[in-house]
Amino acid sequence: MRNLLSALAAVGMAAAPAAAAELRVSIELPQLSGAEYHRPYLAVWIENARQEPVTTLSVWYDTRLRNEHGQRWLKDLRQWWRRSGREMTFPADGISGATRAPGRHQLVIDAANPRLAGLPAGEYSVVVEVAREAGGREMVRVPLQWPPAEHAASASGSTEIGTVAVSARR
Repeated sequence: MRNLLSALAAVGMAAAPAAAAELRVSIELPQLSGAEYHRPYLAVWIENARQEPVTTLSVWYDTRLRNEHGQRWLKDLRQWWRRSGREMTFPADGISGATRAPGRHQLVIDAANPRLAGLPAGEYSVVVEVAREAGGREMVRVPLQWPPAEHAASASGSTEIGTVAVSARR
């Protein structure tokens, strides 16, 4: 009986899925002082070594406004908008989301996700751009090696973005 249980346990362990590869992007939005604070619009994308956009990972904007009025201000995310945003249709499934309050926010994207699945091996950057009404704009680039073995890197903004940490694992 003990041999049977050991054999079943071994088969069960062999059939258990390995940890899936994933990309994690942690974004800190600082609490800014001032009488008029608006939650920032934000775009996260991956670009290649020539700074050409490869894929958009997430776009946060005011989804509550009627008649898609919040989309009107996406062009304030100037770099992302000029490079790839204006070619997209919104809301974009799996990419669009509401603006977020100050704090630390996580994006976790499985490597099997269509936004990452076809990404060829190479050197990339994860780019985070933030624009805020009655506020400023800022953009941060964090290097990324794909496909990941174990990867971790971070960069910090100066006003609109705190620390952006990127980690990837196989």
